[in-house]
Amino acid sequence: MSEITKHKLKRVEQLETLFFGILKGEKLGELVREHQGVIESCVSSDVIAVVDKLVVKKVPMDELKTGINKLLNLLHKTLAEHAYFPPEKESYLGVCVENNRLMEERLLKIKPLFRGVNKQAGDESIKNELLKKLMDLEKFGKYYTIKENLLFPVVEKYIPDYRCLQVMWSFHDDIRRNVSSAIKMLKGEIPVDMKLFNRWVGDLFFNMYAVKFREERILFPFIQEKIEEEKLNALLGESVEMGFPFYQPEKVFDINEAASVFENAEVDLETGNLSVEQIKLVFNHLPVDITFVDENNKVKYYSTPKKRIFPRTKSVIGRDVHNCHPPESVHVVEKIVESFRTGKKDVASFWINMKGELLLIQYFAVRDEKGNYKGVVEVSQEITEIKNLKGENRLLDWED
Repeated sequence: MSEITKHKLKRVEQLETLFFGILKGEKLGELVREHQGVIESCVSSDVIAVVDKLVVKKVPMDELKTGINKLLNLLHKTLAEHAYFPPEKESYLGVCVENNRLMEERLLKIKPLFRGVNKQAGDESIKNELLKKLMDLEKFGKYYTIKENLLFPVVEKYIPDYRCLQVMWSFHDDIRRNVSSAIKMLKGEIPVDMKLFNRWVGDLFFNMYAVKFREERILFPFIQEKIEEEKLNALLGESVEMGFPFYQPEKVFDINEAASVFENAEVDLETGNLSVEQIKLVFNHLPVDITFVDENNKVKYYSTPKKRIFPRTKSVIGRDVHNCHPPESVHVVEKIVESFRTGKKDVASFWINMKGELLLIQYFAVRDEKGNYKGVVEVSQEITEIKNLKGENRLLDWED
């Protein structure tokens, strides 16, 4: 083992000890004195490695986030003083940084309005302006969705210590929840409670600034070391399709894919023969989202209907299904898959209200003729109109 590797492992061990000391509530002054060396010498890869270890050890997510916030507060000065070379603006990571910059501009404009609402609670003009600004800021959730569905799968593929992404995803969800709750209160959809409102907005500011810093000073520099820029730039096309919130790149790096040699071949489906093109058309014209995960828990396929309910990108293909869900809900997905694998269950159904629509989400076990587990198919459908059906509408009643 090289001396560099030994020093790195030692730093990571010390950071882990420091983390658990903070979590146990040990005296902060003593902790800092005992670990001053690692606090002043740590680098971004050390942080990524220690968070990965903590996730593997299954530290509960709430405790993990609390401890990481406090740990990174101690490391902030050291990480901020490291040499920083921002990526080119039109590169993939550069576009991410530019969206972060524009997000920060919006946060700065919200600050005086937030103070104004607290000082002049009855001023409707201030409240309405704050509502407008928060609704604009809410669009930044698109950027987090792009990261989760495009950038994270690539990181998981090339970087073994990728599990810090699970923690970052959880912070994304906290931000989405806080901005949504604040908007609902300003709209009068939930009772006014200024103490609660201030906590939501305070957490929103803290988390958005924290995620930005952790991206630009920890995650992105590490990614630049480990992943070729061409592979990252190849994500721009799908990212633009999903829609960056505040800044769209002027240039998209096209990656031309060779046409499938099987495009015109027909596949025997036992009840008929269809070409690959016909199979794609059939799946993509069904009014549902379909995702198939094989028996090894790898995503193998997703359909692309005109209106997708949940975003999917090509980066998800080959991704472990456990990494495709927020950390707070992934344990449920694991239970469903295991119950399918053991033959205990064949179907799991859920329905939720989202953006005024009623969504039905179902998981079906896929088995071969001998009953062997071959995977799971997820089918999501918007059923608001179906739920509201009354009476009958027969075939003969149809009018063009």
